[in-house]
Amino acid sequence: MNDRSRTADVVIVGAGAIGLGIAWRCAQRGRSVLVVDPAPGSGASVAAAGMLAPVTELHYGEQPLLRLGLDSAARYPSFAEQLGEDSGIDIGYRQTGAVVAAWDGADLSALRDLHRFQTELGLAAELVSGRELRHLEPALAPGLPGGLFAPDDHSVDNRLLHAALCAAVGRSRRVELVPDSAVELLSDATIGDSGGPGTPGTRILGVRTASGIRLTGAITVLAAGAWSARLCPDLAVRPVKGQTVRLRAEPGLLSHTVRGSVKGAPIYAVPRADGTIVVGASSEEAGFDLRPRAGAVYELLRDAQSLVPALSESELLEVSTGLRPGSPDNAPLIGPVGDGLVAATGHYRNGMLLTPVTADGVAALIEDGHLPAVLAPFGPARFAARRADPARIGT
Repeated sequence: MNDRSRTADVVIVGAGAIGLGIAWRCAQRGRSVLVVDPAPGSGASVAAAGMLAPVTELHYGEQPLLRLGLDSAARYPSFAEQLGEDSGIDIGYRQTGAVVAAWDGADLSALRDLHRFQTELGLAAELVSGRELRHLEPALAPGLPGGLFAPDDHSVDNRLLHAALCAAVGRSRRVELVPDSAVELLSDATIGDSGGPGTPGTRILGVRTASGIRLTGAITVLAAGAWSARLCPDLAVRPVKGQTVRLRAEPGLLSHTVRGSVKGAPIYAVPRADGTIVVGASSEEAGFDLRPRAGAVYELLRDAQSLVPALSESELLEVSTGLRPGSPDNAPLIGPVGDGLVAATGHYRNGMLLTPVTADGVAALIEDGHLPAVLAPFGPARFAARRADPARIGT
């Protein structure tokens, strides 16, 4: 090892919540870890709202993703407690439940259908009348016909979560953060053998950074979110632009995460204990364009005020733009891509929710070579032209 190289048991590309969560869990298992990222926490982890919503995020046909989300949600209490102990930071985990407000009769009918589907799956969800809805959230607009209450959909302050993970790995002697950009996967092919990343017979050895440093390890983890496919084009991940708005209202204006669909446009408002409310989120197929779009901000504020009129008097704090890592089926890509290479990306709208199960599962995979059963349906090989074994990696 010299100034132009580093070596560890695990090399992780990406210092968002997913990458740092994996680093933290690997370090707890005694593994040395290198995490490479030019600007930790500058991506989707900071722009997110922090909803932990497997029930109200349920879409028809996404039952495997629902099971994964429920598993991860069940891990959150112990995850938050352990992370708080290791970091000294309270991550703002709020077990308040979520309210979904119907905008009109047609919307309420759709929620009734969704509630039947939720009930068939054994989920905790309750249809409520307009009066009950206003009792749950008095700040909601009058005249709404009803909605849903999901008591087990919670929230976390995503920025505190990221700060806590940074602090936890920073306190660990086993983790080193490398402030640089990974620009190339290193493999035995790069030192004379034939083939390329993902090709049978080729082993990934690590990454080369923009400044020319070689970071090598027994296992390399791609947790670079929307940018993961730039290093490994076989990964079916694309950027989906999203914008959120942060407001400051009187503390206690909202008691729950509030969701709804105003004239067909989905909207949510996630409260924090200090009165901050995160409103989101737009969804645009705009490549890697991170410029805030005025029209998207206007639509978010318009629809949020339609559901919660008092938000019109709140202070505008910030507009955030991030890139969600989308996949063809809206589910993550977690598991082996090839010999020595593991993906942990494609979490799309569920990155904060799925941080615990991803961190635990990838750390277990690295430790014993087996992908936990809960993650088995989400292997990258379901999209890859070059198939990888979804259950094992070389160690």
